[in-house]
Amino acid sequence: MKAMAELVKGIYRENPVFRLALGLCPALAVSTSVENALGMGGAATFVLLGSNIVISLLRKAIPAKVRIPCFIVVIASFVTIVELVMGAYLPELAKSLGIFIPLIVVNCIILGRAEAFASKHGLGLAVIDGIGMGIGFTFALVLIAAIRELLGNGTLFGYMVFGPQFQPVLLMILSPGAFVTIGLLMGYFNILDEKMRRKAEAAEAGGGGR
Repeated sequence: MKAMAELVKGIYRENPVFRLALGLCPALAVSTSVENALGMGGAATFVLLGSNIVISLLRKAIPAKVRIPCFIVVIASFVTIVELVMGAYLPELAKSLGIFIPLIVVNCIILGRAEAFASKHGLGLAVIDGIGMGIGFTFALVLIAAIRELLGNGTLFGYMVFGPQFQPVLLMILSPGAFVTIGLLMGYFNILDEKMRRKAEAAEAGGGGR
């Protein structure tokens, strides 16, 4: 039960982008298309999972005073792997993502999970946490990118969705469009949380009355 809770928390309850407001730089920069979002999400998930595994295994051997530099070295090693593999097999995607692949090293989601979770838990939970947070981050990127690409270009995965009469909302493919999209989605999830909270309170009150 605990393992399942750790897995799903990153997808919604502690979603890095929508709930914790972490990793917003890549969320703003690469979410112009769903392909870019999937590429960044996959790369970040690989690094997150790999670094969580290594840091969890070495957590008792890493001195507390140098833990942050050690975490960064581990994360940078996995980022280098991603960068080399992507450059060799997905050169167009690597070119499109550009500087944001090496900047995964300083992504606050990955460093934050290393410090707050992987360094304090065993391998099993660290793996589950990495997968859950990675899925949550990828979900956020893809959702933002789908909205922006659909409204800004009228396409999804590069294929036309609307007819020739569609007038693209150019704002959506620009930086302000990313801010607007993320803000509206955050607001929607806050409203959804409030409705769920009120529903739970009403159910609890009704159960208490009986």
